[in-house]
Amino acid sequence: MQKPILILGACGQIGTELTMALRAKHGAENIVASDIREGNEALMASGPFELLDATNYEAIEDVVMHYEIDEVYLMAAMLSATAEKFPMRAWNLNMNSLFNVLNLAKDRKINKIFWPSSIAVFGPNTPKENTPQNTIMEPSTVYGISKQSGERWCEYYFNKFGVDVRSVRYPGLISWKTMPGGGTTDYAVEIYHEALGKGKYTCFLNENTKLPMMYMDDAIRATISLMESDPEKLSVRSAYNLGSMSFTPKEITQSIQKHIPNFKVDYVADFRQQIADSWPSSIDDITAKNDWHWQPMFDLENTTAEMLSNLEKSL
Repeated sequence: MQKPILILGACGQIGTELTMALRAKHGAENIVASDIREGNEALMASGPFELLDATNYEAIEDVVMHYEIDEVYLMAAMLSATAEKFPMRAWNLNMNSLFNVLNLAKDRKINKIFWPSSIAVFGPNTPKENTPQNTIMEPSTVYGISKQSGERWCEYYFNKFGVDVRSVRYPGLISWKTMPGGGTTDYAVEIYHEALGKGKYTCFLNENTKLPMMYMDDAIRATISLMESDPEKLSVRSAYNLGSMSFTPKEITQSIQKHIPNFKVDYVADFRQQIADSWPSSIDDITAKNDWHWQPMFDLENTTAEMLSNLEKSL
């Protein structure tokens, strides 16, 4: 019998699709969505929802006790570009929410945690190509610093208290269902909307800025697959590298132009260029492939086809 799962930050870019995927898999009544604000109509209508601040330990504990929650997916976070504008707010949200769920698990009030890390943990001194699982990090952004700190705390709680916490370092994520929430890779979602809506786009990164990316379906599949994996097989309790595809704004533009030949893009780099320049251009995820058989299904061409066809239907 499926034990109840709580998703904190269920109304964000990843949380929305993760909630729906878990409800389809385990039954809507077993997946409690929560966020500091209400989500879209489909999410709100699909199962139980609680208004919840992820930084409020007592409020989370109340929901955990009420629903007899077994697992928590902590998806609440302030992302890279927004975090640079509000450093202390980002640190408080990203770190305090993590401590809340780690401490619930330490006290055996929940049994398993998923917490997302990011390629933002890497910095300008990290090897850019095929960035290995274990390497120099030295993040240069508020978001990256909070994620690197979070990784260390996850591993500490696993080693010290036996907390079953699992994590992946998400690359940039591409989805047609939800808009992104203030990240440096947001251009790779915006560009599809603008291609269909206006036929032109002004990109905030330079045309040859290559970054690791992933279609959302792969990210959701990876998340659920890791959580269902045998704990004895998991060699990483900080966060697994997760790879799929890498491309530049120029390459995604060319991919779209195969479907919309007159699509035009200008490049006007802003403060996010400096963030992007500090990140890897490709990821080595052999450890995830070996430990829990991770394998991506989407490349740039079928991502573009999926994005454009689904967005056209929703216009």
